[in-house]
Amino acid sequence: MGPTRAQFIQYAPAALAVVPLVAGPWSALAAAAAGAGAWAVNASAPVLRSLIACGFTATGCGIAAHEVLAAGGNPLIALGLAVPAGAAALAHHRNITGHLPAPALTPATTGAGVGLTSQAQLISAWWKEFISGPTQTEDRKLIQPGANLEHLALEADDDHVSFTGIITLPQGQQVRVKAADIAAVYQIPVSQVELGDPKHYAPNALPVTVHLKVPAAQPQIAAGTPTTPEELWAAYVGVPEGAMPGTTLTVTRYDGPLDWEGIATRDRRAIGTVNLQDLAGNLDLETIQIALAPGDKPSRMGIRVMREHALMHGTMLSSVVDELFMDSRGYVRAGTYVDGRPALLPLAQPGSGARHIYLVGGSRSGKSGLLEQILLSAHRSGIAVILASPQAGTIAGASLSAYLGDGLDEAMGALRLAYAMMLDREARYRSPAFPFTDPLVLVVIDEAHMLLSASSPYHLEAKAIVEQLTRRSLKRGIGVVLATQTPLAEDLGNSTVIRSQLLIGGGAVFLRCARGQGSLVGANAVEGAEGIDLSMIPSQWPGQYAKVADRDMSGLATQAAAAPEDGTFGLGYLLTPGSQAVQFRSLHLDVAPVSLAGGEPPVGIEDCDAWRERDAITQTPMVDRRGKNLIGSLTDLLAAAEGAPSSQEAPHHNPNTPYATAGPAGPGGAAGAPEGQELIKPRILELLQEQSIPMTAETIARKLETPAKRIKPRLSELKKQNKVTNENGLWRAA
Repeated sequence: MGPTRAQFIQYAPAALAVVPLVAGPWSALAAAAAGAGAWAVNASAPVLRSLIACGFTATGCGIAAHEVLAAGGNPLIALGLAVPAGAAALAHHRNITGHLPAPALTPATTGAGVGLTSQAQLISAWWKEFISGPTQTEDRKLIQPGANLEHLALEADDDHVSFTGIITLPQGQQVRVKAADIAAVYQIPVSQVELGDPKHYAPNALPVTVHLKVPAAQPQIAAGTPTTPEELWAAYVGVPEGAMPGTTLTVTRYDGPLDWEGIATRDRRAIGTVNLQDLAGNLDLETIQIALAPGDKPSRMGIRVMREHALMHGTMLSSVVDELFMDSRGYVRAGTYVDGRPALLPLAQPGSGARHIYLVGGSRSGKSGLLEQILLSAHRSGIAVILASPQAGTIAGASLSAYLGDGLDEAMGALRLAYAMMLDREARYRSPAFPFTDPLVLVVIDEAHMLLSASSPYHLEAKAIVEQLTRRSLKRGIGVVLATQTPLAEDLGNSTVIRSQLLIGGGAVFLRCARGQGSLVGANAVEGAEGIDLSMIPSQWPGQYAKVADRDMSGLATQAAAAPEDGTFGLGYLLTPGSQAVQFRSLHLDVAPVSLAGGEPPVGIEDCDAWRERDAITQTPMVDRRGKNLIGSLTDLLAAAEGAPSSQEAPHHNPNTPYATAGPAGPGGAAGAPEGQELIKPRILELLQEQSIPMTAETIARKLETPAKRIKPRLSELKKQNKVTNENGLWRAA
């Protein structure tokens, strides 16, 4: 690679100042060549004049020196003639200082190059690749095509690297590149990107400064004030009134006052319950900046302090698809722990049966997303699902279930079916050596408080069934996944049996709850999660309010998708058997879980009496009017189901029911049948034929503006007449 134009103009006179001492008159030719070269590279007039003058001076000195040496004169005189030549070269260098353009960058790397340094070229290449273009591929959308980075300048030293420039667009266009976009491209925190205020600049030109590397903050410490984490710990945390009295800290990693890890130790005494809020107050930090990691010894506990939360950017579901299969130990990937390790959740126990899962999370906490993830893992692992969803239409992956109870009444029916399946397997699995060839079954109960709380119309029956399922179903290959909005006892029907059996029989996930409803102490205490208050998990990351305040007035982006940084969805604690609750975050659903099912049908349940009679079983109450005497055998259950009203027998008239009044028989109806009984069935058939889509009984009732209790018996009658079909709780015309 040859010299640049600037290098040629700058160093040619210096060569001319030395060459005449040796070359003699031939230096005149060198001077002429230098002048021609400067003209050829388009040098400015002052630079050209300086170069020519320097060349003539050097030439004259060279001729004189040659004559002195040829005449046998003193060599010192010839050497002295080089002084005017050197002075001319120095003058030329000063002349060009004000006329040569300043270098575009301050070099950050060594090595020869033309124009930009290698680091600046990389910065520019990333900008063009992800922000401005000019090229754009199908699977990669540019942030703003044509938003070029002009006047790039790089500053670098030992602990700081930054670049500045101007985002430029053609006249009439507006810069829409945001600080978060630039931070994502260069993989740095948003706080390290500074954009000019658009109010003070032209719409198509906005200055930007990006700090690629920033020095660690050095706090100003007054004399005698604790500085190191160990000193702060001893002064505020380990004292009697601190969050962890009697403990000492050993730092294992230190990358600044807001980024370190350590181990707290108490001399031969258990540390006990730690109030995370008190600990954050002792260290003058936000609660979300601290993570605790209980160890095997009760006298030791891991501490991590984070400048930026390690789980803020999340783990994409699409990147760990292969880890959604159940491994040989019965675990599936549920997310990522705060230390970067995969967070695993048990679905089965080899040689023993299924596992339970207790899931707690309020609105917008990520609970539904985790349930969809569990449904996908069950589907890919060959596990059948009975889904009870009292709040209709809330689970996007409901199509992966073998039976769907969508709506309050249907969800109760799904619980009855799950209980019947357990009774059926108990009747068939008499011998401990029975070959377990039937599929594992997960009974997923979303919004369980709608069935179990005292205000539910199914409170007593649902409580009795769930208690028996959590106690007896694991050995029969049936696990329960129970999700509620709070850990309060009321959400579980005030049943200590349900909570204890869920925790004994598997894992637990605790996500954010509403304020005042997330405490895991007192009556809601959970062993292994002592002292955790789920309402202290923030809904947003630090600095999110400033990000929201940066409004984008370019219009609603209908295709925009939430990023992990947009909220703390899925952030919580995972408690697995034999361990302490550890902070984790569930996988970010960058793709819909149901789309990863490969279009395969849901895993089916074995052909057995309970499954064949599922329509009658789901409509058969299993407790008496007092909520006592739960049916205890499959024989009794099937007998009760057979005694339910059939298509050949009209339901008994109840004068207290406003929807069934006695009257004359309608067309084709039996005498004494409730008014409108035969008129509803044609309307149901007409609706299913017109819509051509499967619907739940509650959806049909809502569209026909008729109570669901009138619709369900008619659907059963139509099915026995082979006019409609029912697949997983969804009805369609035959």
